[in-house]
This record gives sequence, C-alpha cells and structure tokens, in this order.
Amino acid sequence: MTAGQPLRTDPPSQQRRHAPPALHPAVVPSYPPPESDNDESWVWSQIKAEARRDADAEPALASFLYATVLSHPSLDRSLSFHLANKLCSSTLLSTLLYDLFVGSLAAHPTIRAAAVADLLAVRSRDPACAGFSHCLLNYKGFLAVQAHRVAHVLWAQNRRALALALQSRVAEVFAVDIHPAAAIGKGILLDHATGVVIGETAVVGDNVSILHHVTLGGTGKAVGDRHPKIGDGVLIGAGATILGNVLIGAGAKIGAGSVVLIDVPPRSTAVGNPARLIGGKKGDDMPGESMDHTSFIQQWSDYTI
Repeated sequence: MTAGQPLRTDPPSQQRRHAPPALHPAVVPSYPPPESDNDESWVWSQIKAEARRDADAEPALASFLYATVLSHPSLDRSLSFHLANKLCSSTLLSTLLYDLFVGSLAAHPTIRAAAVADLLAVRSRDPACAGFSHCLLNYKGFLAVQAHRVAHVLWAQNRRALALALQSRVAEVFAVDIHPAAAIGKGILLDHATGVVIGETAVVGDNVSILHHVTLGGTGKAVGDRHPKIGDGVLIGAGATILGNVLIGAGAKIGAGSVVLIDVPPRSTAVGNPARLIGGKKGDDMPGESMDHTSFIQQWSDYTI
C-alpha cells in the first residue's frame, strides 16, 4: 500500500473483473425500531439491509457497499473503515486511522452510543435522508462529528498533536471545523454542515440541530472559557453566529443569519443582527428535534409576500 492509499476490502467475486458481488435482495425494515430492540444492533441491521438493496439495484456501487458496509461485522468497524478512507492522506495513513478509530470506539462505548443516536436523529429530522446507510456513507456532518469525538478522546489523553492533526484533516475534507477540546453531546444533526465552526471551549448539548455556516466562536479578545454553551434541544438556523461565553438555554431557537452576543433563555427565540428576543414558548416541543424554523415569524415581522 502506498502512502495515503485507501483501505480496500474486495469481495471474492471481484476476481472476475466485471462481476459485482453476489448479494441477496432484502426488504428494508420499517422505521422506527421496536422499543424492545437494542438501538445499535437494530440500526446496524437496517444499514446492512439498505446496502444489500442498493447494491442489487445499482451494480456500480456494489463493490463500494461491500467494502464499506457488508464485509464488516459491526457498525463501529464499518464506520472506522469509512472514516479512515475519507480522511487518509500522505501523512495520515488509512491503516493508522483505522486502528485509531477502531480502538477509540472499542474503548469508549459512549462514542458508539452517540453515533447511533446521531444516525437516529438525522433519519428522523431530515426528510432528505434516504436511509441510515445514506447518512453513514454520505452525510459529511455526521462523519465530521464522529471523527471529532475521537479527536476529543485524543485531546483528553493529552495526545494533542494528533488531535489537532485530525481536526485539520476533518476541516479539509468535510469543511467542518470543530476544535478537539469542544464537548459535543449525542443526537446531533449538522444539516448540510458546510462552514460549521465550533470553538475550543464550546459545549453543545444533546439533541441539537445546527445548519450550515453556523459559528460558535469567541469575541476575539477573551481568553480562557470564551465560547458558547448550547443547551439540549436547541435549533440554530443557517448562517447564525453566536459569540462569547453565552448560554443558549434548552429548547431555544436561533433564527437564520442572527448574531447572538447575549444569553438566550430556555424555549426562547432570538432573531436579527444584533439578535433580539421575541418571547418564550410553552409545551414540550424541542426545536432541535422538531426542526421548526418559522413558527416565530409572525411575532417578528409583519412583512408578507
């Protein structure tokens, strides 16, 4: 294997140059999973069933699907293989990255559980997500968050040079820049993901949805704990900028393009530049899960088309 060359796992049928692997048709199970089933095993069975279906329907992808999904015994092995091939370079070899990802996922069950929670979140919140395998293989926001979690482990282990190298590679490949020290919860959706920046001392809670070109940054002059803290169930619209060590309360909503420089109370909506609050919301709805971007609009503006 030459430097930077992706890992390969060819099916036996590839000995015949043009023959795709022999795969059996499968009916993809229904969503959501029964409550009695283990989430990880259920999601993995979904991914394999979808991969078999897609390989049968599209022979051009059969080898890729076999190598990335169907040849692996578990979700963590498949994810590690895929991330290693996506992020490898002439200096970060695919074999090194594969061992790193596999070892981290094996040693930290919470990372595996968070990956499953993210898959479930994307599948339920994004109507454009065609299936769990689509998210695993093609959603760069999902992949960037999984790589970040490994970088976060490395940071905590004081392997900071490698953590920063991994952060840099993720930024190059996925256009998502998350400092390895940042703390990210589970059930995360980075929708579209391009241009997302999350600073060193930022904290993102569980079941948060963040759209493209969002910045969780510092003010430029503060040191120490200087980045936003995002509560559970928050929704942050496209192009929003949140600066400084401010608290965005659980269930809050940040409108697209807003610039937030102050705390936002739980279940409130902040819109505009600079952002202003337009009232709270009662009930159990969490915008980060419902993806309700526009229910505040009549409170904010009487402009109609």
